[in-house]
Formats: sequence, C-alpha cells, structure tokens
Amino acid sequence: MSTINRRTFLDQSKNSALGLAAGLTILRNARSARGAPAADKVILAAVGVGGRGMHLATDPNYGFLCRGDCEYAYICDPDASRGAGRVKPIADMQGGREPQVVQDFRKALDDKSVDAIISATPDHWHALSTVWACQAGKDVYVEKPAHHSCWEGQQMVAAARKHNRVVQIGTQNRSAPYNIAARKYIEEGRLGGIHLCRIYNQKPPWGMTTKQPNSDPPSGFDWDIWNGPAPEHPYNVGLVRTWHHLWRYSGGDIANDASHQIDLARWLLGVDYPKTVYSTGGRFATDPEQLVAETPDTQIALYDFDRLLVSFELTLYGQYMLKTDEVVRNSDMFPMWMQNATRIEIFGTDGLMVVGRHGGGWQVFVRPQNREPVVKDQMYGRFPDPEHKENFIQCIRSRQKPNADVLEGHRSALMIHYANISYRLGGQKLTIDPQTEHIVDNPEAMQMFQRTYRAPWVVPEIKV
Repeated sequence: MSTINRRTFLDQSKNSALGLAAGLTILRNARSARGAPAADKVILAAVGVGGRGMHLATDPNYGFLCRGDCEYAYICDPDASRGAGRVKPIADMQGGREPQVVQDFRKALDDKSVDAIISATPDHWHALSTVWACQAGKDVYVEKPAHHSCWEGQQMVAAARKHNRVVQIGTQNRSAPYNIAARKYIEEGRLGGIHLCRIYNQKPPWGMTTKQPNSDPPSGFDWDIWNGPAPEHPYNVGLVRTWHHLWRYSGGDIANDASHQIDLARWLLGVDYPKTVYSTGGRFATDPEQLVAETPDTQIALYDFDRLLVSFELTLYGQYMLKTDEVVRNSDMFPMWMQNATRIEIFGTDGLMVVGRHGGGWQVFVRPQNREPVVKDQMYGRFPDPEHKENFIQCIRSRQKPNADVLEGHRSALMIHYANISYRLGGQKLTIDPQTEHIVDNPEAMQMFQRTYRAPWVVPEIKV
C-alpha cells in the first residue's frame, strides 16, 4: 500500500504543471496568521451573519480575521439585533475597530473602501448579492450553491467577466491538497477508465419545523429584505427556519450539503455538462402535512456523460449515517466509509477510489485478498477552509481566477437544478444543450430555468 504524504505532495506539487495550469494555491500552513499594515489589509463586508457568516469571519482557526490581513468594515444583515450582536466578536479580532451595522448591504457596496463582500445568505440571495457587488466593483466570496436558478447563474458569470471581478464559490474542496492529489491520480490514469461514479448525501432529518401561522416580523427584522428576490409572502417564522427545504428559497439538501460532493465529483472527473438528467424521489420519511418542508427527503438523480454515468443518492433519515467529524477532518484518519454520509465512489477499471469531502481523505481499493480489503494507495485529508480563503485573498491581489471560479460553481449548480427540475416534473428525462445550457424540446422544464423576481430585488440581465 502506498500512503501519499501531505508534506511530500505539497513539496512536489507547488510548482507542478498541474498546479500552474489550474491556478491552484498549495500552502504549507494556510492557518498561520500574519499581520499586515492597515493600508495593505483587504477590507470586507459580511453579507449575512448567521452561523456560516460568522464562522467565515471569526473562527479562530479558519476565519478571515484569524489571517491578520483582512478587516471587516460592515456587518450587513436584515436582523438588526443579530447584526448588533456580532460587532464585539469581530471588533475583538481586529484590534477593537468596530464594523458598521446595516440592514441593506447596498450601503456597503457604495463604500469605495470595501474590496470584497462575503455573502453567506440563504440561496435565493446568492446571485443578486454577487451581481450587484460585481457591478459596484467588489470581489465576492459567495457560499454554495452558487445560485438558485440556471439563468441567474449565467448572469453571475457574465457580471464577473464584464467587471473583471474575482468570484470565489465556497466549495473549498477544490483548494484541498488531498483532493488536488486525487485529481492528479485520476488524470494520470491510475484508476484506469472511469465509467461510474456514485455521489452520496445521507443524513438524519434536520432543518425542518412544524407549520406556523403568518405573523408580524420581530422588531428590527426587515422581512422585505430577507425575503428579497423570492415571491411576495407574509412573514412566517416557519419559512425562516426551514428555508433550505423550500423551493422559493433553496433546492433541498441536494442544493445544501450535497453541493460540495457534486462539485468535487465533477471536478475530479473532469466533466462539464451531462447529456441527460433524470431524478425521482419524494418526501417519504417525514409528514408533509405537519412540516413546512417541500423538498424531498429521498432523492436519486442520474447524469449521463460520455461513457460515464454519475448517480446521486439522498436520504434525510437514519441516525446511522455520519458526516465526517472534526477529529477525522483534522487528523490522519479515514471515515468509516460504508456509513459516511457524504462520500464519493469512483469506479475505474483498475480500482475503486472512495473520497471524503472537507478533510476525509481518499483511498483506492483493489481486489481483496483472503477476504480482507486491499488498499493500493491513499492520502489523509485536512479541512481546507484556510487554503480556500488564502486562494481568494491571493486572487484579489493578483487578479487571477480563483480555484472555485464562478463559472465552475455555476456548472456544478446546474447539475443540482437540472435534477430538481426533473424531480418536480415527475421524473421527466431532460436533455441538455451544452452550448446554451438549456433543456432541449421541453418548454415546461424551461419555465423553471429562470425564476421571477420581486422589485426591487431583481437579478439584472448582464450584456457582455
């Protein structure tokens, strides 16, 4: 068995053709904070400061502020009380300098001193926050999935290119040294020919609440901004708590957690657009009459590429399925693959590669001997948030495309939307035109290619 050592790989790869061609950042220690003069700091605005938004800013190991060369000038959140509550932890990490708190992030876009926004909003705000920021001359780090509809993803790409902006999607697996090594392993043909890949997203129930009556929003909560581009609707606490599982705001867990595995698998396999897409499933394990949720708790999708089938399987039940935990993410361990909730299986003619996201590492299995598994090659992983942020900041300075450029994030999000469109149309098989990204000869499906917006929260069509 060959174990690929992370340090050796970094030494060998930092100037390799693979790294240079892909624009990949490979660091020995991206966590090491470094001080920077105030004039050299990258000035940021946080757009959305819920759980992920604050993690991106203040995590002591992974946050932008632990780097030493970033500073937050704005906290933007429709919930004024939440925004105010985030001031002290951010100020404490940036020498006491307090960010301004605003509910409407367009005020931060008007400030010429702001270099970039960090968008950690619900999915339905990803495209508009990105496009407006690009138009205002700001770079963007936007959380996954890249967007909430196929058309608006096209506008994100067009805005980034037209205004020469760096737009990094929060699919940090593309910055992980162990995943870069896995991609190189595949490109060198060491798995043989690859004709099947399985992507899994299997978790216990989460993020759903019982149905609630409409009510007035809490004091200081700007419901109009939060609802933003989504259709008009009275405030409802159930919508706010369950937005991941509502079509108006997201696309279910295939759009949430699974966006990481889908993007990673597509990148490892080196594919762009599927020829056809089919998806089926339903809400089988949870009561649709009691819960706000609309999206499926059981879903299967099948993507047909040239001589390659890629399947996706989702379940949102079963406490026996486990996401890769912090210990595994940050040590020389592998997940218990059979019950790992977010694994990828790549079947080559010469071996089976199992890949974990967010630090799970990878192993290549060949024919067992004496009824025991045989691992031919493997590499441990680490959680790649620091490397991904480092790549973003480096690209702000160099103006190069980042590891998870908006075009790549867009193409991965298309796989999510195509599957959900097929599912919502009762499992229709969709044929994709790779030139236009449209769904061929299916007007009903193309009605879901673009969604309608509520003024003034309208994603503009960008003419390049």
